[in-house]
Amino acid sequence: MPRPVPPPGGVLVRTTHSVISIGTEKMKVEQAQMNLLQKARARPDQVRKVIDTARNLGWKAALEKVRNRLETPSPLGYSAAGVVMEVDPLNTRFRLGDRVACAGAECAFHAEFLALPDLLLAPVPAGVENWQAAYTTLCAIALQAVRQTEPQLGDRVLVMGQGLVGLLATTFLRAAGARVMAVDLMPSRRPFCHAMGAEKVVILGEQSLGDEVRAWTDGYGVDAAVICTATQSNAPIEQAAEAVRDRARFVIVGNTRAELAWRIFYEKELEVRYSRSYGPGRYDPSYEWGGADYPIGYVRWTEQRNFQACLELMAKGQINLAAITTRRAPFKDALSVYQDLMQEGAKDVGVVLEYENAERETRNAELSRPTALRCNPEAGSQNPGLSGPVRRLDVIGAGNFARTMLLPHLKGRLQFGVVVNQTALSAHHVKTKFSFERAATDAAEILGAPNSASARAGPETGAPSAVLIATRHHLHGPLVKQALAANRHVFVEKPLCLSRQELEEIDEIYAKGQGTLMVGFNRRFAPASRELKRILASTPGPKTASFRVMCGLLDPQHWYANYAESGGRVLGEACHFLDYFCFLLDARPVRVLAQTTWPATGRLPFPDSVTAQIEFSDGSCGQLVYSAEGDAGFPKELLSVYGAGMVAEITNFQELVVHRGRKKRSFSYSSKGHAEEMAAWADFLRGQTEHPLAYEKSRVSMLLTFAVLESIQKTNAVELSL
Repeated sequence: MPRPVPPPGGVLVRTTHSVISIGTEKMKVEQAQMNLLQKARARPDQVRKVIDTARNLGWKAALEKVRNRLETPSPLGYSAAGVVMEVDPLNTRFRLGDRVACAGAECAFHAEFLALPDLLLAPVPAGVENWQAAYTTLCAIALQAVRQTEPQLGDRVLVMGQGLVGLLATTFLRAAGARVMAVDLMPSRRPFCHAMGAEKVVILGEQSLGDEVRAWTDGYGVDAAVICTATQSNAPIEQAAEAVRDRARFVIVGNTRAELAWRIFYEKELEVRYSRSYGPGRYDPSYEWGGADYPIGYVRWTEQRNFQACLELMAKGQINLAAITTRRAPFKDALSVYQDLMQEGAKDVGVVLEYENAERETRNAELSRPTALRCNPEAGSQNPGLSGPVRRLDVIGAGNFARTMLLPHLKGRLQFGVVVNQTALSAHHVKTKFSFERAATDAAEILGAPNSASARAGPETGAPSAVLIATRHHLHGPLVKQALAANRHVFVEKPLCLSRQELEEIDEIYAKGQGTLMVGFNRRFAPASRELKRILASTPGPKTASFRVMCGLLDPQHWYANYAESGGRVLGEACHFLDYFCFLLDARPVRVLAQTTWPATGRLPFPDSVTAQIEFSDGSCGQLVYSAEGDAGFPKELLSVYGAGMVAEITNFQELVVHRGRKKRSFSYSSKGHAEEMAAWADFLRGQTEHPLAYEKSRVSMLLTFAVLESIQKTNAVELSL
């Protein structure tokens, strides 16, 4: 088929998974295989339309119309998931690469590409796999049925029919606090019913529904019945009517015959409702295709909001989809799958079609993106961590920064071993000042072969050891790799490395090793930061943070001006503030747009003054202005944070001002976090606390920094994705 195009305001999705709605689709296939007379008997409503056409246009025209209609292929499927590949300019919700759940019998077919309107899509949250998200439409049908049932806590509800929708209705009723009796004809459904939360399971033909209901409800009858069968028999309606109590509620979901016996429905004064598919908005073209959403104050749960609710329940692990997924088959085998499902006695419940080519191409597209985050920023350490307290610390690079900002806060907390510095005189000076055991000028003294005397764990046999790296930037990556390969616990000043390739190599060594890794993002540990983070924890919703850094002109003679050694100011310094956004907003960066604000030419042919805007996964935004231009009398670092009902400002991490409730509170501090950072790392090494800054979080900050550089180089936005 030709590839479809996004409808106005919609998107084009490359499908990764779709779910077969066995009951509905078997019915469509069976009807397609009927002869004309059988079709007429099955669809008397369509016969009436033909008669009307014949009355107006004649039987010849009516017959031609019927033939044309029967010759037209009818696609199957209405519940799928995939990745957005194209976005119509009128759409503002979705972007390329977004994972989405897709709905609609008019558009969410079993097909490699789907063109869908905006309100028949829902973004897939983190933690939900695409095969799970493909169930969203079916889940929404069941959820809408439960909303129509309006269960109260402790209600006893009968669910007739334990196909896919019936099982999902069972689990939603259970989640709503109801007690569920599941009823089906097939004994094979019993374990699925229990897995989805049914308290009682009745298999008709093996058990008496009337007796089971009487015993289960103390003779009163159930409070409600949800009819999820698909049959031309009226038996399910009659059986459920006998089972419910006076003034109970009937909710009809499936395409089932419903002749309401006057006597019993009148005497019990039963309320009958039909549940219309996914929810309010279904079959309304102005909603589904015109994008005219219903105000939430008038319609709380539209079909699109039902999709979102189902996905959120999936993210929380409250829908056990694995328990009802009986088959996952490649899309290329779909015909044989349908043949199996049409067999008498077929026992499949949930069947997921997997689009292998689409998945592979999606992965390739993600790999080819400028930046790809390969870890969850909230994930914990991948390696075992400490095997015992660390009592020995070696240091590589003991320049003025290390001597002033790092080592004084570690002295007395850990035993100092070997200090390595480029010149013998400075190494000896640091050894004497901080009471190191030995001084050296070659890092191989402590990072040589793991079995060498200098690289052994320490004076105590088998005791783990740590190394602090505070050299010039171009040595960070190589030294970190050597230290991790030797299973050392590493602290490295920022930046971690100068290229993505180095980062990937560190990833590989880190994952295989026994050591830990911490990057020197000290501003996270500043007292002002901790207080601001505490305040933001009680502030709901996305935030906007603006960090303005007046770094001053770079002396062309400074080693930072040697790009090969420093990696430039964005990598060497601005990474601090990019990491700070990740820390403060506590969300995953997804997109960045950056530019230089001073020509990168002449004596400094690389970015010196930059601005960057970062979008985060929760809707928060970070704006960085890093400028070498300005007046030296202006504060070097200014942070402003805007949230719901509050504004906070930090000046040089010495003052925090919070505006909230028309009141202003001020806090004073004297630390940028170096002392607290070193204390936290030392406490970890001594086995007193957890790791203070997991490698995965620092890694995300470095990838964000690389993305900023790439955005500058390519003059466009760069997306980041897991």
